[in-house]
Amino acid sequence: MVRFTALSILAGVMAQAQTSAGVALYASVGPELVHYQVDVDGASLVKKESVTVPESVQYAWPHPSRRYIYVAWSNGSGADHHGVSAFRIDAKSGALHPHGNPVALAARPVHITTDIPGTHLLVAYNDPSGLSVYDLAPDGAILSPVKQPAPLDFGIYGHQVRVDPSDKMVILVTRGNGPARGKPEDPGALKVFSYKNGLLSNWASIAPNGGFGFQPRHLDFDGPWVYVSLERQNKLQVYKKLLDNTLSSAPLFTKDSLSDPTGGRLGQAAGTVHVHPNGRFLYQANRASGTTEYEGKRVFAGGENAIAVYSINKTTGEPSLIQNADTHGMEPRTFALDPSGRILVAANQNAGLVREGQRLNTVPASLAVFRVRADGKLDFVRKYDVETDRGRDLFWMGLVSLN
Repeated sequence: MVRFTALSILAGVMAQAQTSAGVALYASVGPELVHYQVDVDGASLVKKESVTVPESVQYAWPHPSRRYIYVAWSNGSGADHHGVSAFRIDAKSGALHPHGNPVALAARPVHITTDIPGTHLLVAYNDPSGLSVYDLAPDGAILSPVKQPAPLDFGIYGHQVRVDPSDKMVILVTRGNGPARGKPEDPGALKVFSYKNGLLSNWASIAPNGGFGFQPRHLDFDGPWVYVSLERQNKLQVYKKLLDNTLSSAPLFTKDSLSDPTGGRLGQAAGTVHVHPNGRFLYQANRASGTTEYEGKRVFAGGENAIAVYSINKTTGEPSLIQNADTHGMEPRTFALDPSGRILVAANQNAGLVREGQRLNTVPASLAVFRVRADGKLDFVRKYDVETDRGRDLFWMGLVSLN
């Protein structure tokens, strides 16, 4: 345990050093990826230039060197135009410049990441569920896919892929599907693979109760613990990493993410999850998207659009819910902490109608900026409205430390 504590302290020192060079925020609306200059001390954003990829941005991930960023794009599940583009990040301004040609993919890339040394790019697909690995050149360019030596178990509806900090384990988060329109539930699972130099091997499938009532969406790592966000269940679970580079078969802890877990509102779902750089706190998105009809229009049916804040027991890994901070918008699909952990920005994905008495008000999509207190709790500072016309959503955002 001393080792993990030391690593956490080192990570915090490195994060503080990184912020001296500046931080860039990137946010996508349809195929456009917009760059914002970030003032961490002032908890403010300034909109700068943008780049465009061939289709709507699905996810993006920076190279460990922070000199490049990889942007996955698609025209939708079951459609015909998918790929990933690489961009060079200007170390001074944060502006993006195309880096090589886009790489075509066979299906919608729902999530991407690099491995720890940045020698490979991993791409997760939702339909059909899958995972591929691409070699990366020393200059960050995307090369050819790595042929895997044996068939791999990709489960049902992959939603995220992450590489453990050891670089020896990869987890594909497969969400499954809830029952809908007479179709029974598809079970979810955490598909665990051993990993070495771009090669994957089946290792374990973590699926409590056979994966039924288990709909994982995203996870994050902290020392010996893996924190998993359960979408339809609105819960947070904690698993322990074992010495053989796999996970405990059952969660150590299960926590409710909502202020009122008995609410049972339609369209309420947990989202992404991030551990604070100091390892003492954890943040999880709560998203409410349900609507009801009022005077012939669809209006917000209520629920929690908030960031759940947990304190973490560093000895046991147990999280305790200490706050649900309103994001002042609709459906915070993605959010990010700056590398120093001093601010958090949440991307409220959609615009929506909200009823206030007899009036209907439009709440626009937005970037909501919070300061992070010493106790981990969030203080709302301001929000920046984002235009999402023509059916384009604020689908992804992230913060990147500049060199």
